[in-house]
Amino acid sequence: MKLSYYPGCSLHSTAAEFSASTEAVFRHLGVELQELEDWCCCGATSGHSLNSYLSHALPLHNLILAEAAGEDLLVPCAACYNSLKAAQAFMAAGSQEALELNEWADQALGRQYQGGAKVRHVIDMLADPTMQGLLEGRLKPVLNGLPLAAYYGCLLTRPPKVASFEANPEQPQLMDRLLARCGATPVAWSHKNECCGASLAIPQPQVVVELVRKIVAAARRAGAKAIVTACPLCQTNLDSRQVNGEEALPVFFITEIIGLALGLNATPWLKKHLVDPRPLLQQQGLRAVS
Repeated sequence: MKLSYYPGCSLHSTAAEFSASTEAVFRHLGVELQELEDWCCCGATSGHSLNSYLSHALPLHNLILAEAAGEDLLVPCAACYNSLKAAQAFMAAGSQEALELNEWADQALGRQYQGGAKVRHVIDMLADPTMQGLLEGRLKPVLNGLPLAAYYGCLLTRPPKVASFEANPEQPQLMDRLLARCGATPVAWSHKNECCGASLAIPQPQVVVELVRKIVAAARRAGAKAIVTACPLCQTNLDSRQVNGEEALPVFFITEIIGLALGLNATPWLKKHLVDPRPLLQQQGLRAVS
């Protein structure tokens, strides 16, 4: 099995552990990830607010590359996923602006977008029946009932007619089910798709600190010992903005948890976290995590 792979800017920088764990998981399952050649930034998160044209043109560039590659496009970053799906919806609407943009693409890339690229987020892909078949018999319930809060954030479920792959965008469940298969206990909680503030962490950090405080407090009330996400911005904010005086909760990427359940060496990924998750995992009996 082969997939095209769009890491986006974050996975080549601040979220390198997300990329490393994603690549390791899919490689272990025998799935080849072929990174798109000549991919560009999709414009998240500021493109849509600063320049409408670029907010569509940048992701369209990547969609055309993916369409030419002929494989489903795996996109781990929630912001990139949302941007690419929004561009697909914009092109599908067939406005005059969309037609002109496709003409520009033809001139710049020698190819127009035909609407055939299939964009898949990591959670969506791992929940696919084909991937579930590859996971069958390989996932071990190693987490021994560890209560975890599955945190989707806002970009994986909104707007539901464009970006969501969940049956109920207001009560997403696919990540919870993956965590359960790894032996965790997904908690029921109130903030699983609330916004963390995303890139407001730079211009308005106090806004993000307050949003993170509410998210972490909600996870604690539900009994979670850690939070699991699939968004680089969410992970960065939750990992770095817990300043309420209590012992901080570790914040995992979903592919790190899947990797642990597959028996992969997660130490190189986990060492990059600001809130060290290894003591918690060792308490759960994962002595191989050092």
